[in-house]
Amino acid sequence: MANVKLSQRELDLVTNTDFILTKNNIITKVFDLFGDLSEFEIKTANNFLDNEIKMISPKISKGENYEGLPWVMLDYPRYFTAKDVFAIRSYFWWGNYFSVTLHLKGKFKERFQAASFKSQERRDWFLCCNEDEWQHHFRKDNYKLMSEFSEEEIQQLSFIKLAKKIPLHRWNDAEIFLKESFETMLELLQKK
Repeated sequence: MANVKLSQRELDLVTNTDFILTKNNIITKVFDLFGDLSEFEIKTANNFLDNEIKMISPKISKGENYEGLPWVMLDYPRYFTAKDVFAIRSYFWWGNYFSVTLHLKGKFKERFQAASFKSQERRDWFLCCNEDEWQHHFRKDNYKLMSEFSEEEIQQLSFIKLAKKIPLHRWNDAEIFLKESFETMLELLQKK
């Protein structure tokens, strides 16, 4: 028979509605932040994006279990097929960080291959080193600092995921971080 008895800590939590209500309020604030961010991104990227991408509206999603923790993400621009991906993903992961990721695959990776993903000003940016393009954590088996890659290694990647993060204790800086990172990604793509 399963052990369904609660520890004192678990009992304290299950009888405390404030925790869940506060968590729900925080998730609502992330949705509001991402809603405002999507409006900014549409205006900022409008002249840059192809019509096939502009036609797809922003999407905000949430879940309760990325490695056991709640998350919220905004995808815009977003274009996903089995072979081709062009997306900028803003991501909130409970207990961890906000992040922004540029994801290029297939025809979009080829199109923007000439962009210099290795520029010196991007020392605090990370590049995905994992074969699984759907992982979001920043552990060493998924992301390494851009400075750890050579141009040749970058060319060999089957997809590009360029990312940057900000810890949650800098919550009040998140909006500026997300907007500036988005603009930087667009600038990088325009320098091809």
